[in-house]
Amino acid sequence: MDPDAVAKAFVDHYYSTFDANRAGLGNLYQEGSMLTFEGQKIQGSQSIVAKLTSLPFQQCKHNITTVDCQPSGAGGMLVFVSGTLQLAGEQHALKFSQMFHLMPTPQGSFYVLNDIFRLNYT
Repeated sequence: MDPDAVAKAFVDHYYSTFDANRAGLGNLYQEGSMLTFEGQKIQGSQSIVAKLTSLPFQQCKHNITTVDCQPSGAGGMLVFVSGTLQLAGEQHALKFSQMFHLMPTPQGSFYVLNDIFRLNYT
């Protein structure tokens, strides 16, 4: 398993799904998963999807600038992403950073245990 290839495949899948159908992200999380979105902590797959689908915009496009990953214990990996988020109808893109802690599933794929998202106001 090449961690960089897994991280890139995950990032491509996550953001293309987010941009097209946020509700489709639910299968990437489990009940023990936690999202911290701009400082607000949300736990559990259903609650996380409810938060993501309630964001105050319908259409967006993520443009990824960097993807860094490191192996973590128990076969997991940390994935750190930076990029821009273009909202429909907005002239300027927003800079963001997001960290995922991916853990292996018995089926041989990964799920998101921890997800931290921040807009970068600079």
